[in-house]
Amino acid sequence: MTPRERILSTIERKPVDRTPVDLWVTPEVLESLRAHTGERDELAVYHQLGLDKIAWVFPGYGSGGRFDPNEGDGRTMWGVPTRMIKAGLATYQEFGTPPLGGIEDAAALDDYPHWPDPAKFDYAGAKDWARKARSFNFATIGPWISHYEIYCQMRGLENALMDTGADPEFLDATLDRIDAIQTAMLERFLDELGDLIDIVFISDDMGTQESLLMSPATWERHFRDRLKNWCDLIHRHGKKVLYHSDGAVRPLLPGIIACGIDLLNPIQHICPGMDRDALRRDFGEQVIFHGGVDNQDILPFGSAEAVRQETRTCIETLGRDHGYICCSCHNVQAGTPVENGLAMIPEAQGR
Repeated sequence: MTPRERILSTIERKPVDRTPVDLWVTPEVLESLRAHTGERDELAVYHQLGLDKIAWVFPGYGSGGRFDPNEGDGRTMWGVPTRMIKAGLATYQEFGTPPLGGIEDAAALDDYPHWPDPAKFDYAGAKDWARKARSFNFATIGPWISHYEIYCQMRGLENALMDTGADPEFLDATLDRIDAIQTAMLERFLDELGDLIDIVFISDDMGTQESLLMSPATWERHFRDRLKNWCDLIHRHGKKVLYHSDGAVRPLLPGIIACGIDLLNPIQHICPGMDRDALRRDFGEQVIFHGGVDNQDILPFGSAEAVRQETRTCIETLGRDHGYICCSCHNVQAGTPVENGLAMIPEAQGR
């Protein structure tokens, strides 16, 4: 089977020759993999490693190019100032002063000058990248869309959390704009790329390492219908939905899955309530799991054999009945030994 056939067959719960294996990495880890393989081209790296890569296809904005959430020193398409911060071996994008942080009246949103224009996304560049991914027989995922993550960037995390209780009307008014802009972009993206896209990436972190960012009732009020509308739109175009939320989100999963998602990522099983056996038991017939291989302890600090054992455990739990795409639980972090990042690949492939 080709990598794309293996991914799509797993999503459709059709027979596959083995467990598919994807990999998410930071820019630093990608550089180490380039050195390991001798390849400079990103997709060629994944191909040489034998990955069933689900290739990112995120359109850039304005000046063109691909959108990379790991890069940006200036301002996002939503008008949020950014800067690159060096932390140990890693370099990360951090957000500056939130541009909506001082606004108290939703009527003032009309005067905000940095609402993105759906016509200014680089659809042609995204199509070219998707064609390149297809030349490697990779499945594709894009665009990246979000409600609350963007709201937090624009409003500031403290305000965003407070707004769920103190100013829900402002929250809804802003979410309506965030939703409308991305919905218009998503529809054009899916129309223009057509069969070059397989999966859409919806990212909305709703959990911390220990608990939820908001109550289930708050999620139901502000996010359930918006998520369902996106899932319905995506399915009308014949695509699948991968939903990403870090953290301890177990209480929200019944509602999130009921909205129509097809894949759940990243399965941060070290968090309370995210036990792999229990997730498989309770939700394994409703959703495909993607991720799972611990990137906070085992990948960066364990041995290669510990990584192989972690991979086996994920396959034996999340992968029971073949509803699982093996992958790192979010990005493999800077400083992770190359041999650890590579150890999960042959284990998932049965080698």
